[in-house]
Amino acid sequence: MDTNDSRNDPNTSAHKVSSQITPLNKQRRKKETGRRIRKPFPAVVQNASFSLDPSLYINRELSWLEFNERVLEEARDQRHPLLERVKFLSIVGSNLDEFFMIRVAGIQEQARANLVELSPDGMTPLQQLNAIHDRVTKMVTDMQEYFWNDLHPALAAAGIQLLRMSELHPDDRKTVAELFARDIFPVLTPLAFDPGHPFPYISNLSLNIAVVVVTPQGDERFARVKVPDVIPRLVQIPGEMPATRFVWLEDLISENLDLLFPGLKVKESYVFRVTRNADMDIQEDEAGDLIESIQELVKMRRYGSVVRVAVENTMPARIKEILIENLGVLNDGVYELRPPMGLSHLASLLNLQRPELKDPPYHPTSISIEEESEDIFASIRHHDIILHAPYDSFSPVVQFIRAAVNDPNVLAIKQTLYRVGKESPLIPLLIQAAESGKQVAVLVELKARFDEENNIEWAKQLERAGIHVVYGLVGLKVHAKMALVIRKEQMDDSTHRESLRRYAHLSTGNYNMVTAHIYTDLNYFTCNSDITEDVTEVFNYLTGYSCKDSYRKLAVAPVSLTQKLTSLIDDEIAHAKSGRPARVILKMNSLTDVKVMEKLYEASKAGVKTDMIIRGICSLRPGVKGLSETVRVVSIVGRYLEHSRVFYFGNAGKPRMYLSSADLMSRNLYHRVELMFPIEDPAMVEAIKKEVLDTALSDTSRARELHSDASYRRLQPIDGETPFDSQQAIMDSRVKEAGTKRPIPREAPSA
Repeated sequence: MDTNDSRNDPNTSAHKVSSQITPLNKQRRKKETGRRIRKPFPAVVQNASFSLDPSLYINRELSWLEFNERVLEEARDQRHPLLERVKFLSIVGSNLDEFFMIRVAGIQEQARANLVELSPDGMTPLQQLNAIHDRVTKMVTDMQEYFWNDLHPALAAAGIQLLRMSELHPDDRKTVAELFARDIFPVLTPLAFDPGHPFPYISNLSLNIAVVVVTPQGDERFARVKVPDVIPRLVQIPGEMPATRFVWLEDLISENLDLLFPGLKVKESYVFRVTRNADMDIQEDEAGDLIESIQELVKMRRYGSVVRVAVENTMPARIKEILIENLGVLNDGVYELRPPMGLSHLASLLNLQRPELKDPPYHPTSISIEEESEDIFASIRHHDIILHAPYDSFSPVVQFIRAAVNDPNVLAIKQTLYRVGKESPLIPLLIQAAESGKQVAVLVELKARFDEENNIEWAKQLERAGIHVVYGLVGLKVHAKMALVIRKEQMDDSTHRESLRRYAHLSTGNYNMVTAHIYTDLNYFTCNSDITEDVTEVFNYLTGYSCKDSYRKLAVAPVSLTQKLTSLIDDEIAHAKSGRPARVILKMNSLTDVKVMEKLYEASKAGVKTDMIIRGICSLRPGVKGLSETVRVVSIVGRYLEHSRVFYFGNAGKPRMYLSSADLMSRNLYHRVELMFPIEDPAMVEAIKKEVLDTALSDTSRARELHSDASYRRLQPIDGETPFDSQQAIMDSRVKEAGTKRPIPREAPSA
């Protein structure tokens, strides 16, 4: 899940340890390589210092863990098909891995440096680490118990057996022993630890076996065997059986350790897993070649400090001490677990062809934008178009770029790429456009965490095709999602003169075909001249030099988005104080920015009714008497990842609505280039409000409400009513409306 947009918050990440990448020499830094990262002119706006009582804020890290508790609740929910429950459990495991690699790693560095900078809720780094340890210990214990007591037997009953070696029939043991000797044994490398052998390097997220062997002389020796990640974690047992049977790879290796230590006796073996700090920064001012620097950063992640060690709960103290001492992990970074560890690997079970154990397939609605370029551009000229993914297909976004590539009247294409994925149809199209002589400029954000390698490869391919490729700005990530097409057209007058018209696509989500099937996002097409001129200005800011700090229609972080947002809330405060209707509805992934929260508290005290749909982190406390009594916060965790950002303001009966790429977090508002763009057609505003906002606020199936004590409680239907699942309701409406008018009009008259 895209939960985990994780850092660059000045309140928590001001003291991260930078990667030890050797700066290139001055001569090379002066060389024009075409890969330089540029320092922006407009100053980054710093977050306001918090002034309210710390007890009025919820700790960011604990709020994030509460989100994962809600995901774990979905894993336990019997209403989900079995493999979907497995999926939710694996997501919690994956989320915890990233949480430790990024968030916990940063807090540990602060604690090691004896920093006492407080979080908005008043906790020191050490207090946060202690609270995290207590909360995570309970969570991972619950995860293991749920796996063994519920999921494991349910899978077995469904004919999917996850077996230990001790449970195998002798014939099966012989079969897997042969498989081990043939396909696994040659890959393994036992590493000794003694005066002649240094403690082996343990890579990030690796599963390992600590082995104690006894020599013929009776001496004990310690060794480590890495469970190779190039072999599936769940090894399928060959044979004709009604059930699909697997054995855990680490269990299979442990059973055959004697083959790795011939002539010695294997006395003990225990599984452990290591998580390292992956939150490393580039010294951007020193980077002469950003691609090379980021490639080096990706390598350096393997050597980050250890932030967590999970050990088998039967591991004796003397073995744990060897690991703790040599890995340099803090005591609160050690977790004792019942195997299996690394439950994220359970996601591989979703590859099984068992459709009856999964959600029924849903096929997104395709709209009538044809691939022929004239039809696409004529349609956008006549109407703004909005699509609601994944309920609407993402293919029109690809068709828009394809039409621009194939249309001889299109002169230029500009696009930002953040997380484009491994198999993107957009890259070949952009290359084709450049090869056909069109002007193509692409901003590839190389600093998109954990997508760096993909983005580097795409950037190189685009650059080889002669495309103008930009790699970002110093100190900022470019998180805005936008594409601009410049087309030569005849004027709609008697002169038949030719002129240029611009077409824009703006989105709350990434240009990624895979996530478009599982993330809820809104895609907007327009040729509104004010918006397209603003998009042009933003591209000029990204690729050239610009001191522009205001725009016609767009609000752009870090220069104007926060100011525009707080101004819109101020307007609602003024309406409330004057006795006019005042209303705010905000939908986002996370809310942590203190300045925005203080403004929302101010609005509540003025009587502004505020509803927020926040999937993940929320640091604001709703329902506090005299402060936030009019604020309601709900979180929806369901089949799809709620990812769209929608900001609605009642404006005394003349509603205003904005869509955005930004969550209301300090890192988004002050350390990223983000867009917030208006939806101005009243019919479209009302339709989006009804389908996206009102539907979510009516959910009594997958929604939880946040209370002032920071707890979440699942919403229940009124007695006698059927639980209302907002996501299922939209899917059902799409099926029913085939051939009829849609809830969100695809088209609305352009301004």
